[in-house]
Amino acid sequence: MTAPRLYVDSADIERVGAALAAGVVHGVTTNPTILERGGRTASEIPSLYARWVAEGAQEVFFQTWGGDRDSFLRNAAGILDLGERVAVKVPATAEGFAAASALVRDGASVLVTAVYSVAQALACASIGVRYIAPYLGRMRDAGLDGADLITRMQAVCEGTDTNVLAASLRSPEDIVELRLAGVPYFTAAPDVLDALLHDPVSDSSAAEFDAAMGRLGA
Repeated sequence: MTAPRLYVDSADIERVGAALAAGVVHGVTTNPTILERGGRTASEIPSLYARWVAEGAQEVFFQTWGGDRDSFLRNAAGILDLGERVAVKVPATAEGFAAASALVRDGASVLVTAVYSVAQALACASIGVRYIAPYLGRMRDAGLDGADLITRMQAVCEGTDTNVLAASLRSPEDIVELRLAGVPYFTAAPDVLDALLHDPVSDSSAAEFDAAMGRLGA
């Protein structure tokens, strides 16, 4: 089984920097909504990439835009020019699939995002994209069995070059559940990642250890 990998899903400069400094995430995922929520603009994409790579990100994801194949490809070219650690996100639409296929043929690292059906996942695997991003929380909001759908997506991608990078994860339990189903990669907001690293019993045990060392004269 592929080793698990965590990404931070945010454009909050301070919190992304903290996650990268801690060494617990492989990289950073964004989309236009996340950039807007973080108070960023399109003109800041190059500086965000440079900053996060300098802070230790092994991969940084930005999403192309435009709605049609040619616009997706034109804007993806600007994203790919940022550097070797960038990956381009393409939405799972008919035009998006056409653009993703062309990008893969050119050797780009591509993530097809907002994948909601197993059939879409199969299509992604057939064209050889590196990642797909199903949105667990949004699936559940729509009344779907998100965990089952993503488990089946993982099954149709098994043995291919396409990896499931689960998104819209709202708790550490979401991550654990999907990992037990074989999903390798996960992206989550800083609060979810913080919760993943902490347990009150661990914290109290650590405090007891420090207190004991104090009594030992350390």
